Formats: sequence, C-alpha cells, structure tokens
Amino acid sequence: MRIFVGVTDKEWFDLHASRVNVDEVNFWRPSPTATFKALDPGELLLFKLHAPDNFIVGGGFFTKFQQLPVNLAWDAFREGNGVSSLTEMRQRIGKYRRAVIQPADNPTIGCVLLAEPFFWPTEQWLPSPPDFKSQTVQGKGYDGEIGTGRELWNEVEQRLRLQPIEKLHKETATLAAIESHGLGKPQIVLPRLGQGSFRIVITDAYERRCALSGERTLPVLDAAHIKPYAVLQRHEVSNGILMRSDLHRLFDEGYITIDPLDRRIQVSRRIREEFDNGKEYYKLHGERIREPAQANYRPHSDNLDFHAYSVFR
Repeated sequence: MRIFVGVTDKEWFDLHASRVNVDEVNFWRPSPTATFKALDPGELLLFKLHAPDNFIVGGGFFTKFQQLPVNLAWDAFREGNGVSSLTEMRQRIGKYRRAVIQPADNPTIGCVLLAEPFFWPTEQWLPSPPDFKSQTVQGKGYDGEIGTGRELWNEVEQRLRLQPIEKLHKETATLAAIESHGLGKPQIVLPRLGQGSFRIVITDAYERRCALSGERTLPVLDAAHIKPYAVLQRHEVSNGILMRSDLHRLFDEGYITIDPLDRRIQVSRRIREEFDNGKEYYKLHGERIREPAQANYRPHSDNLDFHAYSVFR
C-alpha cells in the first residue's frame, strides 16, 4: 500500500468539508500536461493543507487519473471539483496558471479521481510528517507498510473507525481499511465508484466513442448503465457502456438492446409502430457494438441478459 500526501488548497477542502454524503472528489491539477503515477487504484491519497497550515486534514482512495477538458470535469463532478460553479473553476485555473481563462475557453486539466473521501474536523487533524518539506509543491509518497508511511496509515485507520456504522458499506475500501486493523499490512480494495468517476472511466474505456454509432462528439456521450442503477445499487464498469445521448434514452426505455451472445444491436419494432419513424436507428440493427480493448471493462453478459429480457420490448 502506497500513500501519497498531496498539497491541498484550503478553499477546496473547506467546500468539501461543508458538504454531506460526498462519495467522490476530483483532486484536480491546473496544468494541461499534468500526470499522476504515484498510486494504483485503491491506494490512499491524503490532503495536506498549504503552509503555514501544516496539517493532514483528510483523504480518499485513488480511482483513476485522467486529463479532461474543464467543461467535462465540471459536468461530471460539479461541486466535487471543490468549487461552487464552472465560472469559479475557470477563475481558479487562471489563478494557478497566471493567465486569463475566458468564459468560452475549455482548457484541459489533470484530474486525480478519488472515491470514498473523508474530511476530518479540526480536532482530528494530523501534523505533517517531519520529513515533509514546507516548500513541497505537489506532494510526497510513502510506503504504507514501514516507517512514516505505516504511522500515517495507523492514524488514518483509527480515524476511519470513528465513522458512524451506517456510513460503512460492504465491499468498500473504507471498510477494508478498518478491518485491516491488527493485520500485518494494509489491505487494498478497489473503492466504490461515484457517478462522476463511473462516467469518466467508461468514457476512457470506450476511447471517447459511442459503442453503438461511433460518435465522438464528447458533450453528447453518456455513460449508460446496462442493468439499471436502482437494481444493482452501485456503479460497476462491467455494467456500463458509452452511448450517444439519444441512443442512451432509447436504451433505458427498452427501444434498443444488445444481444448478450453476439453483441449485436437490436432495435425494437415499437419505434416504427409508435412513432412511424426511426430510419436512422434501424440502420444500426444487427451491427456489432464497439467494446473496450481491456477485457474486464467490457459489458458483463449477465447485465446484457437482464436488459435484453427485462427491459427491451
């Protein structure tokens, strides 16, 4: 288990600390060329305030790093970006870049996506590690199994145990951290994705192209749930597929489905019967969908079965 202590803007922290039921945040970086290779999914990022507030004040479990246009980052995470509006986000980017960001500009930023975040009250703040230099700009990494890193992990684990039991869900990184108490080393469990992170992971998995039509116009692409979220109660990549927004709506309403066996598009005759239209959609009938290169990101057959036999008509 690696731990990364990231330097954090206090305004960003304060906004999140004032919110309730925060399940994900975007710990973004203003540079268009930003990268982040310090953590693997499920490892821990801690928030350390800028000097002179040399305290660790919370953290979250790393999900993914992705460079995104600011409009998409805002649309996916809203206040999860640590700002109250897209205008404020542009202003904050301009402040850090020392440049004016115009209202029509859509700059690219680096997005460190975190799930299951936690924000501690002042009395739980941790002093920065002795070897964390005040001039550090972005952050510092630690091994969570030895030395300072292990001490940090123990402090985090103690604070996570203070959370109300009703906030702890099964199969979460937070619960795994608590249950690792007394074990030889911290346990890594992939965190539960929030809606925004689910959208970004699906968008990236499908290389920003609609799985049905090949459309690449990013603002009209949606991360669709194959089995409805109300049924599954969690965001799973194998239950997601990237679709053009009109196709997404038809999919949700059962006018379009995907054959679980051959992965070909099926278009219901109801479109023609109910609307005396649909030529553009019937052109897709029988076409094979585009699937992610990474096998574990592809739609799970059980989810496609559910949609084909319980939603499609």
